Amino acid sequence: MNNERLEKQMRFIIEADKMKNIYRQTLVLHEDRAENDAEHSWHLALMAFLLLEHSNCKADLTKIMKMVLIHDIVEIDAGDTYCYDEVGALTKRAREEKAADRLFGILPDDQRDELRALWEEFERCDTPESRFAAALDRVQPLTLNYMKGGISWKNHGVKYSQVIGRNEHTHEGSEELWAYAKALLDAAKESGILTEDGIYE
Repeated sequence: MNNERLEKQMRFIIEADKMKNIYRQTLVLHEDRAENDAEHSWHLALMAFLLLEHSNCKADLTKIMKMVLIHDIVEIDAGDTYCYDEVGALTKRAREEKAADRLFGILPDDQRDELRALWEEFERCDTPESRFAAALDRVQPLTLNYMKGGISWKNHGVKYSQVIGRNEHTHEGSEELWAYAKALLDAAKESGILTEDGIYE
């Protein structure tokens, strides 16, 4: 049976499997290894389902879950740019746009347009859904990093002020999640997991 639509969908699904091989700076909690993009995206989808009640505004759960499941798919081509990498940030948007063109272009036109629009919305962070998705995207690695003793902050010499600057926008999606995150960061600073100067022994 020749079904061009299904063929395109399956090609995209197979391509998306490469997310399992894109490793982030965050470590998983119960092993000494980096988390991959597929694990991160799944974790955000689970968080969206469980934590939606903490969104500042009423938001569409299905849309949020779709958004977080595909928000990092562009890293298949563009690679993972560490959020505190100022040099990598200079070319991040261009690399990711090129990746979005190729990856979403695999799909049938209607799904290509839907997923590209969701990805762009997440990047703009200008709707209740994208703001809450972005809040989850900040709180998840922060929580894992805190639970792992701040290992990626230490490995990269990250300062307390940098982490605050990166994560303070969490309040735009959820005041409650920002209060949770800020309490973790303050506890990390107090315990020496995170320092003012980014110097660790």
